Amino acid sequence: MAADPRSGLVIVGCSRRKLDTAQPVPALELYQGWCFPQLRARIARGPAYRDRVLILSALHGLIPADTPITPYDQQLTPRRAAQLRPTTAATLASRPASRVLLLLEPRYRDALPDLPNTIEINDAVRDWPKAAAVLDSWGWP
Repeated sequence: MAADPRSGLVIVGCSRRKLDTAQPVPALELYQGWCFPQLRARIARGPAYRDRVLILSALHGLIPADTPITPYDQQLTPRRAAQLRPTTAATLASRPASRVLLLLEPRYRDALPDLPNTIEINDAVRDWPKAAAVLDSWGWP
């Protein structure tokens, strides 16, 4: 039996590589780099878990995996991270979780408030097996 998806939350930093499209697509589908292919494959086995995945976008802030967006080009600078921090805090306040997995480069951490019960993986490509082990321990598909 799978764990309650509401007990965990995955926050993943956006990637530079994006799907070439003029039409809005779910954010989880737009991003092609970083650990997105592995995360999509993992979530495909448990669609209810998509709601517990948030993407930290340099342009859009912290958005749910199924938020329709189009390609853009914006880097997360320290100034932009500071601008995003109040809205990311508000988003996280509306999505309580007993544990959080952060899959993001260190500079993205500055856009988030302090989070309890957090596991942070800064190289989600090389360390995907560690991320998968965390999700396995949570009972995620």
